[in-house]
Amino acid sequence: MGSFEIQGGLKLEGEIIPQGAKNEALQIICATLLSKEKITIDNIPDIIDVNNLIELLSDLGVKTEKIAQGKFSFQADTIDIDYLYSDAFKKKASRLRGSVMIVGPLLARFKKAFIPKPGGDKIGRRRLDTHFTGLQKLGADFHYDTQSGFYSISAKELKGSYILMDEASVTGTANIVMAAVLAKGTTIIYNAACEPYLQQLCRMLNSMGAKISGVGSNLLTISGVNELSGCDHTLLPDMIEVGSFIALAAMTRSNITIKNVKYSELGIIPSVFRKLGINFSVQGDDIHIPSQDEYTVENFIDGSILSISDAPWPGFTPDLLSVVLVAAIQARGSVLIHQKMFESRLFFVDKLIDMGAQIILCDPHRATVIGLNRQFPLKALEMTSPDIRAGVALLIAAMSAEGKSTIHNIEQIDRGYQNIDIRLNQLGANIKRI
Repeated sequence: MGSFEIQGGLKLEGEIIPQGAKNEALQIICATLLSKEKITIDNIPDIIDVNNLIELLSDLGVKTEKIAQGKFSFQADTIDIDYLYSDAFKKKASRLRGSVMIVGPLLARFKKAFIPKPGGDKIGRRRLDTHFTGLQKLGADFHYDTQSGFYSISAKELKGSYILMDEASVTGTANIVMAAVLAKGTTIIYNAACEPYLQQLCRMLNSMGAKISGVGSNLLTISGVNELSGCDHTLLPDMIEVGSFIALAAMTRSNITIKNVKYSELGIIPSVFRKLGINFSVQGDDIHIPSQDEYTVENFIDGSILSISDAPWPGFTPDLLSVVLVAAIQARGSVLIHQKMFESRLFFVDKLIDMGAQIILCDPHRATVIGLNRQFPLKALEMTSPDIRAGVALLIAAMSAEGKSTIHNIEQIDRGYQNIDIRLNQLGANIKRI
């Protein structure tokens, strides 16, 4: 298990480019299973979760080739379905939450799919009912073996259907869309997720010959086609990295420019950080955050305390709530963080409290942060990263603290952030990987 040693209290200076979007990469790479033809994907982040998925598809028979840094080609013309029954598949797929999205493409092309109970962050219950209920409405039969923890799903043929999703699940929507593009007839998906990464998936599929309308809304109409062709696709910058760097700059009083952020795809993320009082300017497609000695949290119009909560897109993404919580620690004013979607995601705040933050954990879903306004610096601490987003939040806190902190289990951070220590050290950070 690796660790970071962080010398805190340093101001950073310079430019940083966000990696390709992790959550988009997982969907797009799984979608390569839908065609026999070659598909080229650019701006793929070099992170554990994505690399594990590429390895999994390669073991399944997909021809994968690294063309350049961040650029790969995939050709799924000879798939070994029998590999799905192997212990090696079960072991690899169970380590990766994103592996669940191979189900839709495999079901669409081969009329059967298998998946072990997927892994990923330990942030609370993350049910798969939405995935399988949607696929059942397309005509698939579903079985779950409680002894082995193995899911299997099959269909003689898939037929278009009206699907009203019980939750706007991003991965659930992606799975159903990927199955529906090769189903017979028309599928209508209501209450579909509409995150930019899901929009990117739909645009890619349309470029391959799919017929998807309503992209960007929560009502998708899909006319099934017989087959899909190849394409070239470029991933968006990772909006979670962009938000993380904004918070990092504020907490460490750094002067940072985030390059090529695709600002038009960030939704309300910038406005949420502005509500914390963090100043920044948009220069072309870059975000510049100047060094700030203090930043003041806005109150609501009636004077009540600001609350920030997650919601399905175009609401605020839950993946940035941990980062927003940390950014509020040194603000002037208070804010209520309401994590609605995952009941275990706020449990890392005990480490922040040990560092000197004034946080009240109201319940598993809510925490009130009482800003220190730079009156007291955070103290260095030894801690362990529980998940990707909390790990980066703790890293930001450690970089703003006085003294040397240690973060263990950094494999969690590496699952979502590419060479984060190297990239931040280039801006003047002092992070040592052990």
